[in-house]
Amino acid sequence: MSYLIIGLVLFLGIHSVRMVAGDWREARVAALGAVAWKGISALISLAGIALIVWGYDLARGAPVDLWQPAPWARHLAGILTLLAFLLLVSAFVPGSWIRSLAGGHPMVIAVMIWSTGHLFANGRLTDLLLFGGFLAWSVFAWRSLRRRDRASGTTAQRGSPVNDIVTLLVGLTLWYLFALHLHRILFGVPPFG
Repeated sequence: MSYLIIGLVLFLGIHSVRMVAGDWREARVAALGAVAWKGISALISLAGIALIVWGYDLARGAPVDLWQPAPWARHLAGILTLLAFLLLVSAFVPGSWIRSLAGGHPMVIAVMIWSTGHLFANGRLTDLLLFGGFLAWSVFAWRSLRRRDRASGTTAQRGSPVNDIVTLLVGLTLWYLFALHLHRILFGVPPFG
């Protein structure tokens, strides 16, 4: 479990630097250069992800049950994950209405929805640490981003319906592939049965 926790601290920590220590981050970027800072951040993120995956897998060998998920929870997680995929795709499609509905920060809301769905569907301590950690981070990140938007006067722009069609098609396709095929292959868990 310690590897999972260290991985979460590394991954979520590096993604929180701008929120909790923006001036320090800017000083590092100025001293190292933007490319070097991004490289260091990427390495820390990759190390975090590797430790999260390894730690989660190790912890599954000695599960600690906290609650029994409801029978319908997997289906709810599937629906919420579909919404998360659509939001995630909209983060990369400029000028979509879906992106503007998310206040210009659809990736953070996607993490919020994904983690909430997985908390409903899983009741072990490792799940609470993993998905609860991502949920707490995403709520904190959302508040920080909205505060920054208000301070700068930034508003989300509505875009073309064509971009929403692209978002829907790509998001649905990725969700279908992941939910019905890749989730079982990568994580050993079929989401729907």
